[in-house]
Parts: sequence; structure tokens; C-alpha cells
Amino acid sequence: MTRLSRRAALASAGASLVLPRVAVAQADQRPSVTVAVGKIANSNTLETLREQSNVGSRHGGSYGEALIEQDWFGDLRLRPGLATAWRRVDDRTLELDLRPGVRFHDGREMTAEDVVFSFGPERMWGADSPAARNLFGNVPGRTQGKAPPAEAAAIARRTYPGFERIEVVDARTVRFVNKVADPALEGRLSRTTGMVLSGGGFEQAASWLDWARRPVGTGPYKVAEFRPDQSLTLLAHDEHWRGRPPLRQVRFVEVPEVASRINMLLSGEADFACDIPPDQIGAFDRSARHEVVGGPIMNHRITVFDKSHPQLRDARVRRAFTHAIDRKAIVDALWAGQAAIPRGEQFDFYGPMLLTDWEAPRHDPVEARRLLREAGYRGEPIPYRLLSNYYTAQVATAQILVEGWRAVGLNVVIEMKENFPQVLSSQGAGTAAGRGVRDWSNSASFNDPVSSLTSAHGPEGQQWQINEWRNEEFGRLSAVLEGSMGLDDRRRAFRRMLEIIEREDPGYTVLHQTLNFTAKRRDLPWKPGQSFFMDFSARNWGA
Repeated sequence: MTRLSRRAALASAGASLVLPRVAVAQADQRPSVTVAVGKIANSNTLETLREQSNVGSRHGGSYGEALIEQDWFGDLRLRPGLATAWRRVDDRTLELDLRPGVRFHDGREMTAEDVVFSFGPERMWGADSPAARNLFGNVPGRTQGKAPPAEAAAIARRTYPGFERIEVVDARTVRFVNKVADPALEGRLSRTTGMVLSGGGFEQAASWLDWARRPVGTGPYKVAEFRPDQSLTLLAHDEHWRGRPPLRQVRFVEVPEVASRINMLLSGEADFACDIPPDQIGAFDRSARHEVVGGPIMNHRITVFDKSHPQLRDARVRRAFTHAIDRKAIVDALWAGQAAIPRGEQFDFYGPMLLTDWEAPRHDPVEARRLLREAGYRGEPIPYRLLSNYYTAQVATAQILVEGWRAVGLNVVIEMKENFPQVLSSQGAGTAAGRGVRDWSNSASFNDPVSSLTSAHGPEGQQWQINEWRNEEFGRLSAVLEGSMGLDDRRRAFRRMLEIIEREDPGYTVLHQTLNFTAKRRDLPWKPGQSFFMDFSARNWGA
């Protein structure tokens, strides 16, 4: 790339301001793309400690990277990222070699100190928080006026429940030390929460919100502009360690309605349209310029129960919900029979931890009615909170669910909400207007059950944290699943945990594995992976 001296740049500054737009574009011949999405970020930030969502994962890997990566385009194994290699020192300690020559978007070279910052009290726990004091003592930090919100530390605890400290071995080597053994520590470091960010960039930010809306990472694209609820513009980071990115700019535009996203693509306003339902794929059959790509990803659609609601305290009522669901009818009607009905909350890539003989609750209306009679349920209303198609075909799925529930005698009342804070709010709990049933999804970000089961439903998971569901035996077994290094012990704990949360004391029930379809220009050499992440790096652009 041509570089001007500072004197030459200043001398030409006035002229550059009046260059015609076509001349500016000729300076960089790489294409730019526009992606129409239903939602960009649920938290209106780009900081992954706050934005843990399906929509946030779509772009997070473009501006931030982790030490270890998940191969979403291959065999789903862990592979080197910002760390070139790693090794176990013991059951509690993982040592990693840092990749040399990695540049942040602010031009600084990544060091071991940036890794310490990324997992330290200033970014992850809050320097003045009880969690930070327990882990690090009284640490003077750079958080004056920009301490992270409480939910950031909550997500950190959920992702790294056994974390103790990071040690800098030398300029290119770090050690993660846990308080307890952790068989999945490598996988935890591959999650987006563990992206390595610039400590210097954090220090220069005016506030935590400014930082969270423009984090300084190492990814192939850097944040140029983020307009909450409107758009996100990413520009090529030409100093990326993998080489010059193939695109000059990637722009995500928020377009809530599926039909509008499709029209933007067909009219040329967009190059990609995300979250296309199967019944809309036919709109592209006659187009020689467009195609729909995608398939199953490591995510399940689930229905979640609040056992503190008066009508759901009795586990038999919740069990009746699970048996009244005709999962095959949902898959056939809305997904053309293509979506798999999973073996409960587990994924095939769990390998030796996969329980192949486990199944989702059977569709059995007779058993559902029996359980309701036994529980003494008399048709009291139970709220069902959902968003308008945040998940693909969400409203249509809800309509099928409600009809099935009503057929066995469950009086389920749909409550449409505008955002997740409204869905999760406990206001009115204990009444018909409180939390009852809600939609959710569960992703496995790496190949172990702790990536999905304990992180969502365990003692540090969202359901426990918002007082929606908890079970003490499940909590004790979570410690075994997360801390035992023995395969047999872990498999036994995993099976018993599924028995509790999917059979005896339901906290959720699975519906189907998620299919993720994206409509795009046929000539663009981009491929979908097995997650929501849209990778626009050189490794996924071209042959």
C-alpha cells in the first residue's frame, strides 16, 4: 500500500478533500459489501463481555480474535489463533505461545500484557468489584469512570468459573492458572469473551461505553462506525497477521423484516440477507444472480421455564409442556423436514461425551394430560414471552407450540416483547403477568457439554443468575462436569444432569437444531460456516 510522508500528506490534504468519489474509490479496488441483518446487537455494544448473543457472534470475530479458535468451516476442532501452540502444565494450568507480529487496530503490537489486560480486572471483572478483589486483590487500574457493568463480570464468571490468575512467563508466553482442574480450559479460551483487546486502547477511551462501542482488537476488520439499532461499518485492517483482507469495507444494516431484507438483496441495495426462513428460499429460485446457502449450525432452539411462577412450580406441569410438543410437526411445517431433532441439549461434535442413547421428550399428549390432572392444574393462565422473529420463524413456531399446549389443557397466553430485558424481567413474577415460558437458543461454542449446559443452566448460568431455575443436585454435578478429568465420571455426571433438567425438574426443553440460511449474490465467493459467525477474512473468500 502506498504511504505518503507526513509533509506530503499535509501538502495534499486540501486537494484530497475535493477529489471526486470515483477517484477515492480507485485508491482501493477491493469490493465492499452490505449485509442486511435482523438485529446487530442486543446490548447496543460490541464488547463481547456484554454482547453474548446470536446476533453479536455474527460480526464479533471480524474485529476481535481469541488465543484459540474453533474451526467452524472444517472439523470443528480447536486450532491456533493468536496463540500458535498450547500445552498442559497440569490439570489446572495451560501455557500458551503468543503469535509474533500481531498488530492491533491502533497500530500497537500485541504483547503478553495485552492478554493479561483482556482477562484482568480492568476489562473483565471491574477493578473495584468483589470478584476482582477476590481474584487479584486491590489492583490499581485504568477504570476511572469506565468500570464495566455488573453483567460483564457475571458473564466472565459464567465463562471462566475456575479462573485464578494469568502469569507472564516471558514476552511471548503466558500461563492461565485455575483454582481447580478444568478439562475444558482450552475450549473456554476459544469463546468470543476471550478475545484479546488492546490495553492501550482501553486506557485512551473516554468511557466504558465509548470503549464498548469501538473496541480495539486484532481482527481482519476494524470498527469504523457503530450506530446502535442502525448499522455497523467495518474497514479492512491491512496489518492483519493473516495478510491483507479481501474486502475494503463490510457494512451491517439492521432491517428487522425478512421481506425487506430480501427486497434489499434483490434490488442491489444489499449483497447478503441473513436469517432466511425455508419458506422464503423459493423467492430466489428464478434469480440467476442470487443463491441461498447454509445449513445446520451448533445451536439449538429451546423453550425455557421459570419454575418460580405459581403454575410452574410443580415439575409435573413443566413435564406436561415437554410432552405436548410435536417437534416433528414444527420441523416439517417450518423447516421442510431439514432440521434435526437433537438428543437433548447436546451436539454430535461432543465426541466421547455424546450420549447417543439419549432422546428429547417424546410427543405424548395422553401423558401430558395425565401429568396435569395429577398436578391439579385447572387452566390458570401461564404467560409465554417472545420477540417478533428474533429467531427465524419464531412467531410461527410459537403458534404451533401454543396450539399443542392448548390441546392438552395448558392455558398459555402469548406476550409479545420488544427486547430481551423485557423478556427476562422478573417484574410481576408470581402473577399471571410474570415470567413463565420464554424462547431461547443454546449454542455450543466448543466441543464439550460445559460449553452449552453448565454455561447456560449451571450455578453461574443465566437461569440461576436471574432466579428462573435452579436445582441443587444439578449444581453439585456441574462441579463434577467442569472439574473432573475422568471421562467416565464426567459422562455419568452429564447423564444425570440431563435426567434432572430435561426429565425430572425441567428447566428447558429442546425444539430442534438451528438451520441458518443466508441469501447472497451468487458471484461473491463467501461460504457459510457451522455457526452464526460470518467470516469475511481471506480464508473464507475465494477458492
